[in-house]
Amino acid sequence: MTISDRLNFALAAVLLAGSMASAATTCENLASLKLADTSISTAALVPAGDFQPPEGQAQPKLPAFCRVAGVIKPSPDSNIQFEVWMPASGWNGKFQGVGNGGFAGSIFYAGLASAVTLGYAAAATDTGHHADGTDASWALDHPQKVIDFGYRAIHETAEKAKALISAFYGDRPKHSYFSSCSNGGRQALMEAQRYPADYDGIIAGAPANYWTHLLTMAAADVKVLLEDPKSYIPPAKLPAIEAAALDACDAGDGVKDGVIEDPAHCKFDTSVLLCQDAESAQCLTAPQLAALKKLYEGPSDSKGKLVFPGYSPGGESENGGWAVWLTGKAPETSLMFRFGTQFFKNMVYDNAAWDYKTFNTDEAMKLADQKHTRNLNATDPDLKKFRDRGGKLILYHGWSDAAIPAQNVIDYYKAVTAKMGEQATGQFGRLYMVPGMQHCGRRCGPNVFGQGGGRRGDPQHDMAADPERSGEQGIAPEEMRATEANS
Repeated sequence: MTISDRLNFALAAVLLAGSMASAATTCENLASLKLADTSISTAALVPAGDFQPPEGQAQPKLPAFCRVAGVIKPSPDSNIQFEVWMPASGWNGKFQGVGNGGFAGSIFYAGLASAVTLGYAAAATDTGHHADGTDASWALDHPQKVIDFGYRAIHETAEKAKALISAFYGDRPKHSYFSSCSNGGRQALMEAQRYPADYDGIIAGAPANYWTHLLTMAAADVKVLLEDPKSYIPPAKLPAIEAAALDACDAGDGVKDGVIEDPAHCKFDTSVLLCQDAESAQCLTAPQLAALKKLYEGPSDSKGKLVFPGYSPGGESENGGWAVWLTGKAPETSLMFRFGTQFFKNMVYDNAAWDYKTFNTDEAMKLADQKHTRNLNATDPDLKKFRDRGGKLILYHGWSDAAIPAQNVIDYYKAVTAKMGEQATGQFGRLYMVPGMQHCGRRCGPNVFGQGGGRRGDPQHDMAADPERSGEQGIAPEEMRATEANS
């Protein structure tokens, strides 16, 4: 081939590539796009303004966007509902994956709306079932649905979304990001560990990544509080517990501001709460005090090995704190009671009549690990493939989280650094611990740093901008600054 021939060939290749890049299609034509194991039910342009999704609240003041909805069936028992929203104009060239909390069961339309308003093409899924986020009855005798929930639905949705985006715009996303919290944080880590090519930047908030042990802890704590009625700690006593914790450790950072800066170094002698005279809301009885100590310590198996870290002192009586997650308004009403019992009934023992009073830590944890370590746990510290392709990972957790004890994310980050080396980990990963913050947010103090996807700005104040800037420009901040929710 002569030099002239080579130049002509190269020019033809460039012209062909340009032609392919401009081969966009209309939104309505996406209905006929052929994707593996997928059927598309809706492909329509939504005009600018308020939009009422199939369920939930109306999403206000949205730009015009192409809405695609469909179902993915990678197995005969799969029914993964998904939606992809793509700005009709002003697309920023990026893709945003949207996650789910709890046991999932619905599409997070608010997350889609936030992303498309900011110029992102976005996708979300119900992970293969339709149910309330605290209900796992759908999993009973449906192992393929558990796999869909565990990891397959998020991955399948990412792949289908990218194909739809490419068809609509005539170009693939230049960068892809995933940001979510709680079970969504587990989904985020599952993506980084199992499908490192799906996303370039991942934010995993308060990850429920050690799922089998987290919910073993939930069931164990239920027994701690409820096996003996005298051990139950009513929510009316939580302010006294928090006050004692703050009295012991609030000033440890030199500032008395109602927040324990580093609970890991808090020396809190809970015995100061023991009732000396008549029981009141200001003190704990001996059984209640014993239960409180176990909640802080975390459950152990019969050999004394810690199953899951205990809760950090501080924030016990805050909104979204222990009264919601641990004690409930009354016995058997807390969210951890709901999550723990639903998990063991429907995913572990396959028995809707299973009674938490029969719970045995060793037996339950062993069976949960045997059945669902692969399906549900995202604990692999080897992120080499994700790092090598340029992936960036952000982890964050509130120290006062009453759903998932904060030490869990620290343990995972330490495992990553032990596996990959501290310097190598620092080149692609960050961990931010947020003093005083509850589960994924909530606190009267500073707790807003872009983790909900609502802002895209200064990376020092906007976590969502951090992996984008570090991945696209090679710049990453060493700290994250939070603001008040109303500021």
